Amino acid sequence: MNGKNNINIALIEPEIPQNTGNIARTCAAVGASLHLVKPMGFEIDDRKLKRAGLDYWHLLDITYYDSLDDFLTQNKDEKMYFFSTKAPKKHTDVKYPERVFLVFGKETKGLPEELLQANPDTCVRIPMRDGLRSLNLSNSAAIAVYEVLRQGDFKDLCEVGTPTKFSWD
Repeated sequence: MNGKNNINIALIEPEIPQNTGNIARTCAAVGASLHLVKPMGFEIDDRKLKRAGLDYWHLLDITYYDSLDDFLTQNKDEKMYFFSTKAPKKHTDVKYPERVFLVFGKETKGLPEELLQANPDTCVRIPMRDGLRSLNLSNSAAIAVYEVLRQGDFKDLCEVGTPTKFSWD
């Protein structure tokens, strides 16, 4: 079983290091595992990637794969939801299982068409205005993971703010 956490975010051939760094930071903050599928448009030691993830890298559970086939083979028994602007079902129409993989494609092309066609029942979209190409990848991953967390009543997450030196009253 790859990914030690119940929520898993998989990025298929990510191209922009800042997006992957932001998603890594989100994964660390919520206790999700990150799965990166090669080829990637950057080196994992890319300064922009590390900067976007800030000081959370030591908290991150991350797995690398040589290809999409490698990822699918190693996780063949996992429940996966494929995010695409082409999907007819909204991401909020799904009741996510306790252990889930949220799968996203590369920034410029999304997920491969044949993967979407092979998994029509688990393809979902995040609603947005007509005529626009897509949301930013790191924003989409955050929207998706927080819907899964919301459905699970934010289990294991802190829901109390830290005190500040001023009052909200």
